[in-house]
Amino acid sequence: MDKAGSAPTLAGWYVISLRPSGGHAPVRRAAAARGARLLPLSTLKLVPVDAGPALAAALACPLVVFTSPAAVAFALGSRDAQTLPARSGQRWLAVGSGTAMALRRAGIARVAVPEGRADSEGLLALGELQSLPGVDVGLVTAPGGRGLIGETLAQRGARVHVAAVYRRSAIAPSPARLRRLDQLPGTSALLVSSAEAFDGLWSRLPPPARARLATRPVVASSPRLASMLAGQGFAAIVLAPGASPSRLLAALAADVGAGRFR
Repeated sequence: MDKAGSAPTLAGWYVISLRPSGGHAPVRRAAAARGARLLPLSTLKLVPVDAGPALAAALACPLVVFTSPAAVAFALGSRDAQTLPARSGQRWLAVGSGTAMALRRAGIARVAVPEGRADSEGLLALGELQSLPGVDVGLVTAPGGRGLIGETLAQRGARVHVAAVYRRSAIAPSPARLRRLDQLPGTSALLVSSAEAFDGLWSRLPPPARARLATRPVVASSPRLASMLAGQGFAAIVLAPGASPSRLLAALAADVGAGRFR
Protein backbone atom coordinates (compact mmCIF):
# COMPACT_ATOMS: atom_id res chain seq x y z
CA MET A 1 0.00 0.00 0.00
CA ASP A 2 1.26 3.49 -0.81
CA LYS A 3 2.22 5.79 2.00
CA ALA A 4 -0.06 8.79 2.22
CA GLY A 5 2.76 11.24 1.51
CA SER A 6 4.06 9.43 -1.58
CA ALA A 7 0.84 8.24 -3.22
CA PRO A 8 0.30 9.62 -6.74
CA THR A 9 -2.70 11.92 -6.72
CA LEU A 10 -5.86 11.99 -8.81
CA ALA A 11 -6.86 15.55 -8.00
CA GLY A 12 -9.55 16.73 -10.39
CA TRP A 13 -10.50 13.20 -11.45
CA TYR A 14 -13.74 11.27 -11.06
CA VAL A 15 -13.87 7.51 -10.70
CA ILE A 16 -16.99 5.53 -11.55
CA SER A 17 -17.71 2.63 -9.21
CA LEU A 18 -19.88 -0.28 -10.33
CA ARG A 19 -19.80 -1.99 -6.94
CA PRO A 20 -23.08 -3.53 -5.75
CA SER A 21 -25.55 -1.29 -3.96
CA GLY A 22 -24.27 -0.35 -0.52
CA GLY A 23 -20.70 -1.37 -1.36
CA HIS A 24 -19.17 1.91 -2.55
CA ALA A 25 -17.70 3.14 0.75
CA PRO A 26 -14.26 1.46 0.32
CA VAL A 27 -13.97 2.91 -3.18
CA ARG A 28 -14.99 6.34 -1.91
CA ARG A 29 -12.28 6.21 0.77
CA ALA A 30 -9.60 5.06 -1.67
CA ALA A 31 -10.60 7.77 -4.15
CA ALA A 32 -10.68 10.50 -1.50
CA ALA A 33 -7.20 9.49 -0.30
CA ARG A 34 -5.91 10.41 -3.77
CA GLY A 35 -8.04 13.52 -4.21
CA ALA A 36 -10.57 12.01 -6.61
CA ARG A 37 -14.36 12.19 -6.52
CA LEU A 38 -16.66 9.22 -6.85
CA LEU A 39 -19.72 8.53 -8.97
CA PRO A 40 -21.41 5.41 -7.51
CA LEU A 41 -23.35 3.54 -10.16
CA SER A 42 -24.69 0.17 -9.05
CA THR A 43 -26.20 -2.34 -11.46
CA LEU A 44 -26.39 -5.16 -8.92
CA LYS A 45 -27.44 -5.73 -5.35
CA LEU A 46 -26.40 -8.65 -3.16
CA VAL A 47 -29.10 -10.76 -1.54
CA PRO A 48 -28.40 -13.31 1.24
CA VAL A 49 -29.06 -16.99 0.62
CA ASP A 50 -29.64 -19.47 3.44
CA ALA A 51 -26.91 -22.02 2.69
CA GLY A 52 -27.80 -24.08 5.78
CA PRO A 53 -26.06 -27.49 5.86
CA ALA A 54 -24.11 -26.67 2.69
CA LEU A 55 -22.23 -23.91 4.52
CA ALA A 56 -21.50 -26.15 7.50
CA ALA A 57 -20.15 -28.83 5.15
CA ALA A 58 -17.97 -26.33 3.27
CA LEU A 59 -16.51 -24.87 6.46
CA ALA A 60 -15.63 -28.36 7.72
CA CYS A 61 -13.42 -29.21 4.72
CA PRO A 62 -9.62 -29.35 5.04
CA LEU A 63 -9.38 -26.71 2.29
CA VAL A 64 -11.82 -23.79 2.35
CA VAL A 65 -11.96 -21.27 -0.50
CA PHE A 66 -13.73 -17.89 -0.34
CA THR A 67 -14.30 -16.02 -3.58
CA SER A 68 -15.05 -12.49 -2.33
CA PRO A 69 -15.29 -10.28 0.76
CA ALA A 70 -19.08 -10.50 0.34
CA ALA A 71 -18.87 -14.30 0.67
CA VAL A 72 -17.15 -13.82 4.03
CA ALA A 73 -19.71 -11.26 5.18
CA PHE A 74 -22.73 -13.37 4.21
CA ALA A 75 -21.19 -16.52 5.69
CA LEU A 76 -20.80 -14.64 8.97
CA GLY A 77 -24.31 -13.27 8.69
CA SER A 78 -25.73 -16.79 8.71
CA ARG A 79 -23.97 -17.64 11.99
CA ASP A 80 -24.59 -16.50 15.55
CA ALA A 81 -20.90 -15.83 16.21
CA GLN A 82 -19.10 -13.19 14.16
CA THR A 83 -16.10 -15.47 13.68
CA LEU A 84 -15.54 -18.43 11.42
CA PRO A 85 -14.70 -21.85 12.92
CA ALA A 86 -11.10 -22.82 12.18
CA ARG A 87 -10.06 -26.43 12.73
CA SER A 88 -6.56 -27.72 13.25
CA GLY A 89 -4.82 -28.37 9.98
CA GLN A 90 -7.35 -26.52 7.83
CA ARG A 91 -6.11 -24.35 4.98
CA TRP A 92 -8.07 -21.21 4.11
CA LEU A 93 -7.69 -19.60 0.70
CA ALA A 94 -8.90 -16.28 -0.73
CA VAL A 95 -9.15 -15.03 -4.28
CA GLY A 96 -7.64 -11.63 -3.42
CA SER A 97 -6.28 -9.38 -0.70
CA GLY A 98 -9.69 -7.90 0.18
CA THR A 99 -11.15 -11.36 0.76
CA ALA A 100 -8.08 -12.35 2.77
CA MET A 101 -8.46 -9.27 4.96
CA ALA A 102 -12.13 -10.10 5.57
CA LEU A 103 -11.18 -13.63 6.62
CA ARG A 104 -8.54 -12.34 9.03
CA ARG A 105 -11.10 -10.02 10.61
CA ALA A 106 -13.32 -13.09 10.99
CA GLY A 107 -10.65 -14.86 13.04
CA ILE A 108 -8.73 -16.79 10.38
CA ALA A 109 -5.11 -15.87 11.07
CA ARG A 110 -3.45 -17.64 8.14
CA VAL A 111 -4.90 -17.18 4.67
CA ALA A 112 -3.29 -18.16 1.38
CA VAL A 113 -3.80 -15.57 -1.36
CA PRO A 114 -2.37 -15.16 -4.89
CA GLU A 115 0.63 -12.85 -5.04
CA GLY A 116 0.42 -12.00 -8.72
CA ARG A 117 -3.04 -11.80 -10.29
CA ALA A 118 -5.91 -11.59 -7.81
CA ASP A 119 -8.55 -13.49 -9.76
CA SER A 120 -9.80 -17.04 -10.31
CA GLU A 121 -6.76 -17.95 -12.41
CA GLY A 122 -4.41 -16.61 -9.75
CA LEU A 123 -6.20 -18.55 -7.03
CA LEU A 124 -6.09 -21.78 -9.05
CA ALA A 125 -2.32 -21.36 -9.46
CA LEU A 126 -1.75 -21.69 -5.70
CA GLY A 127 0.25 -24.76 -4.77
CA GLU A 128 -2.40 -26.06 -2.38
CA LEU A 129 -4.86 -26.47 -5.26
CA GLN A 130 -2.73 -28.32 -7.82
CA SER A 131 -3.24 -31.98 -6.94
CA LEU A 132 -6.49 -32.80 -5.14
CA PRO A 133 -7.49 -36.46 -5.67
CA GLY A 134 -10.14 -37.29 -3.08
CA VAL A 135 -9.66 -34.03 -1.16
CA ASP A 136 -12.74 -32.26 0.19
CA VAL A 137 -12.69 -28.57 -0.73
CA GLY A 138 -15.25 -26.07 0.54
CA LEU A 139 -16.15 -23.29 -1.87
CA VAL A 140 -18.02 -20.35 -0.30
CA THR A 141 -19.32 -18.16 -3.07
CA ALA A 142 -22.37 -16.92 -5.02
CA PRO A 143 -24.17 -18.74 -7.82
CA GLY A 144 -23.55 -17.69 -11.38
CA GLY A 145 -20.33 -16.33 -12.77
CA ARG A 146 -17.94 -18.40 -14.83
CA GLY A 147 -17.85 -21.37 -12.47
CA LEU A 148 -14.14 -21.76 -13.26
CA ILE A 149 -12.99 -22.40 -9.71
CA GLY A 150 -15.41 -25.21 -8.91
CA GLU A 151 -15.02 -26.86 -12.31
CA THR A 152 -11.22 -26.77 -12.20
CA LEU A 153 -11.05 -28.10 -8.64
CA ALA A 154 -13.30 -31.00 -9.64
CA GLN A 155 -11.12 -31.70 -12.68
CA ARG A 156 -8.14 -31.91 -10.34
CA GLY A 157 -9.88 -34.63 -8.35
CA ALA A 158 -11.40 -32.64 -5.49
CA ARG A 159 -14.80 -33.28 -3.94
CA VAL A 160 -16.14 -29.74 -4.08
CA HIS A 161 -18.69 -28.69 -1.44
CA VAL A 162 -20.29 -25.48 -2.72
CA ALA A 163 -22.03 -23.11 -0.32
CA ALA A 164 -23.80 -20.27 -2.12
CA VAL A 165 -24.27 -17.71 0.67
CA TYR A 166 -25.55 -14.83 -1.48
CA ARG A 167 -26.77 -14.07 -4.97
CA ARG A 168 -26.55 -11.11 -7.30
CA SER A 169 -29.76 -9.39 -8.35
CA ALA A 170 -29.87 -6.87 -11.20
CA ILE A 171 -30.99 -3.31 -10.50
CA ALA A 172 -31.43 -0.42 -12.95
CA PRO A 173 -29.48 2.80 -12.36
CA SER A 174 -31.71 5.85 -12.32
CA PRO A 175 -31.95 7.96 -15.49
CA ALA A 176 -30.51 10.87 -13.50
CA ARG A 177 -27.45 8.83 -12.54
CA LEU A 178 -26.92 7.76 -16.18
CA ARG A 179 -27.16 11.40 -17.29
CA ARG A 180 -24.59 12.31 -14.65
CA LEU A 181 -22.30 9.61 -16.03
CA ASP A 182 -22.61 11.02 -19.54
CA GLN A 183 -21.82 14.54 -18.29
CA LEU A 184 -18.59 13.68 -16.48
CA PRO A 185 -15.43 15.40 -17.72
CA GLY A 186 -12.74 13.63 -19.68
CA THR A 187 -10.75 13.25 -16.48
CA SER A 188 -12.95 10.39 -15.32
CA ALA A 189 -12.29 6.66 -15.27
CA LEU A 190 -14.50 3.60 -15.04
CA LEU A 191 -13.51 0.90 -12.54
CA VAL A 192 -14.39 -2.63 -13.67
CA SER A 193 -13.95 -5.68 -11.46
CA SER A 194 -17.05 -7.62 -12.54
CA ALA A 195 -18.20 -8.51 -16.06
CA GLU A 196 -21.77 -8.86 -14.79
CA ALA A 197 -21.77 -5.37 -13.24
CA PHE A 198 -20.28 -3.90 -16.41
CA ASP A 199 -22.84 -5.64 -18.61
CA GLY A 200 -25.61 -4.22 -16.42
CA LEU A 201 -24.39 -0.73 -17.30
CA TRP A 202 -23.36 -1.27 -20.92
CA SER A 203 -26.67 -2.88 -21.89
CA ARG A 204 -28.58 0.19 -20.67
CA LEU A 205 -26.55 2.79 -22.56
CA PRO A 206 -27.55 4.00 -26.04
CA PRO A 207 -24.80 3.79 -28.70
CA PRO A 208 -23.74 7.48 -28.43
CA ALA A 209 -23.31 7.18 -24.65
CA ARG A 210 -21.34 3.95 -25.11
CA ALA A 211 -19.06 5.66 -27.58
CA ARG A 212 -18.40 8.56 -25.20
CA LEU A 213 -17.72 6.26 -22.26
CA ALA A 214 -15.30 4.16 -24.35
CA THR A 215 -13.11 7.24 -24.91
CA ARG A 216 -12.37 7.45 -21.19
CA PRO A 217 -9.80 5.43 -19.27
CA VAL A 218 -11.06 2.19 -17.77
CA VAL A 219 -9.36 0.24 -15.01
CA ALA A 220 -9.71 -3.55 -15.26
CA SER A 221 -8.95 -5.83 -12.33
CA SER A 222 -7.85 -8.80 -14.48
CA PRO A 223 -6.49 -9.58 -17.95
CA ARG A 224 -9.79 -11.31 -18.79
CA LEU A 225 -11.76 -8.14 -18.07
CA ALA A 226 -9.20 -6.04 -19.96
CA SER A 227 -9.70 -8.23 -23.03
CA MET A 228 -13.48 -7.95 -22.70
CA LEU A 229 -13.28 -4.15 -22.50
CA ALA A 230 -10.99 -3.96 -25.51
CA GLY A 231 -13.61 -5.92 -27.41
CA GLN A 232 -16.17 -3.26 -26.52
CA GLY A 233 -14.04 -0.49 -27.98
CA PHE A 234 -12.15 0.81 -24.94
CA ALA A 235 -8.61 1.83 -25.88
CA ALA A 236 -7.23 3.48 -22.71
CA ILE A 237 -7.21 0.36 -20.53
CA VAL A 238 -5.33 0.26 -17.23
CA LEU A 239 -4.63 -3.22 -15.86
CA ALA A 240 -4.69 -3.36 -12.06
CA PRO A 241 -3.19 -6.27 -10.10
CA GLY A 242 -6.46 -6.98 -8.29
CA ALA A 243 -9.98 -5.84 -7.53
CA SER A 244 -9.44 -4.04 -4.23
CA PRO A 245 -10.16 -0.30 -4.41
CA SER A 246 -6.61 0.57 -3.36
CA ARG A 247 -5.14 -1.49 -6.21
CA LEU A 248 -7.55 -0.12 -8.79
CA LEU A 249 -6.86 3.48 -7.76
CA ALA A 250 -3.10 2.95 -7.48
CA ALA A 251 -2.94 1.59 -11.02
CA LEU A 252 -4.91 4.55 -12.38
CA ALA A 253 -2.84 7.06 -10.40
CA ALA A 254 0.40 5.56 -11.67
CA ASP A 255 -0.67 6.01 -15.31
CA VAL A 256 -2.00 9.50 -14.68
CA GLY A 257 1.24 10.41 -12.92
CA ALA A 258 3.22 9.06 -15.86
CA GLY A 259 1.33 11.40 -18.16
CA ARG A 260 -0.52 8.70 -20.08
CA PHE A 261 -3.84 10.58 -19.93
CA ARG A 262 -3.91 14.28 -20.74
